[in-house]
Amino acid sequence: MTSFKYVVLGGGMVAGYAAREFVERGVSRGELAIVSTDDALPYERPPLSKGFLKGSETEESVFINDAAFYSANGIEVRLKTPVERADLINRKLYLRGGGEWRFDKLLIATGSRARTLQVPGAELDGVLYLRTLDDSRRIRDRAAAGSRAVVIGAGFIGMEAASSLAQRGLEVTLVLAEERMWQRLFTPEISAFFRGYYEARGVKVLVNTQVSGLNGRDRVESVSTAKGERLPAGLVVAGIGVTPETALFENTGAAIDNGVLVNQFLETSVPGVYAAGDVANYRDTLFNRQRRVEHWDNAVAQGQHAARVMTGLREPFEHVPYFFSDVFDLSYEFWGDSSAADRIVTRGSPTGASFSVWWLLDGHLAAAFVMARPEEERELAQECIRTREPVSADALADASRPLERAHGGSV
Repeated sequence: MTSFKYVVLGGGMVAGYAAREFVERGVSRGELAIVSTDDALPYERPPLSKGFLKGSETEESVFINDAAFYSANGIEVRLKTPVERADLINRKLYLRGGGEWRFDKLLIATGSRARTLQVPGAELDGVLYLRTLDDSRRIRDRAAAGSRAVVIGAGFIGMEAASSLAQRGLEVTLVLAEERMWQRLFTPEISAFFRGYYEARGVKVLVNTQVSGLNGRDRVESVSTAKGERLPAGLVVAGIGVTPETALFENTGAAIDNGVLVNQFLETSVPGVYAAGDVANYRDTLFNRQRRVEHWDNAVAQGQHAARVMTGLREPFEHVPYFFSDVFDLSYEFWGDSSAADRIVTRGSPTGASFSVWWLLDGHLAAAFVMARPEEERELAQECIRTREPVSADALADASRPLERAHGGSV
């Protein structure tokens, strides 16, 4: 039986950034191992729907650490190796094809899997999802040979894929079941801005539209909607959400509820077993609620934090939820949780490409969207959410003067 002091189960971004942190924390050669079903070393996921998909970034550029990093630091990396069974209580992993790994401490980083379309024709060639490097490769290859694409989904994956494919020269239709773009997160004004921006760049946006079927003999040729439309497509990309990969941990002692439940130290209900990234359902102490986040920043921050805790720095995980996105020539960022806000303030004009939106709750900043604004707005967004400083709605709305902290810490 092979034994390691630390094992990371999963080969995504959590693994890559945790490995860096383990090394910085002085883990010795032979103490750390990563086991992954992927065929590639841990890589960044944002380029898969942005630069790599557009063709402006190479495959080598997306890796978090190169092969030499793992070799030089004595980190065992086992790729294309599914784990058949996890015995968390007895600290063993049983690998497919034989072999057992024993661990002292385990970091669960199995991530999530893409939800698939449940309509006739969903199995046709050319119906693709965007979750892994392989997925992005397949979409790139199909895009190079095609001229029309349908992208299904109102969230950031759908928006980014539609943008990237349009920039590759494809005729793109973006199909949304909701009444506007990213309805769960965006205000109506933000949704309207992005819809206009996409349509001005040739993307056809269909809202309140359900996909009823995919058509073709062996490969997809068109998409049918519940409204009776038939949209020609040689490529379909569906970004309709993900599901956390928890099946391996059922009946292992780890509590499961929309992911693997962890405490403020990212530790599961099994001592010495931790979880981070998409699979981790953690207690957000800033907003006092359970949260499972499916974005790059969370995977990076939790991977680093878990490594620190596992090597002895037992501090609670406290982090402002954050994500960023790039579409066409725009970049925007979002911090916080807008779900309970009682007031929304817009700074700048939402009809232009430079504005910010601020969600307030009881006079405190709960969330902020910032696009092409001065640096102080980015800094204040993060700091005010973290510290719960009182903010002035009038000051936020007045774009004629810079934002700055007033006496006593208010804005």
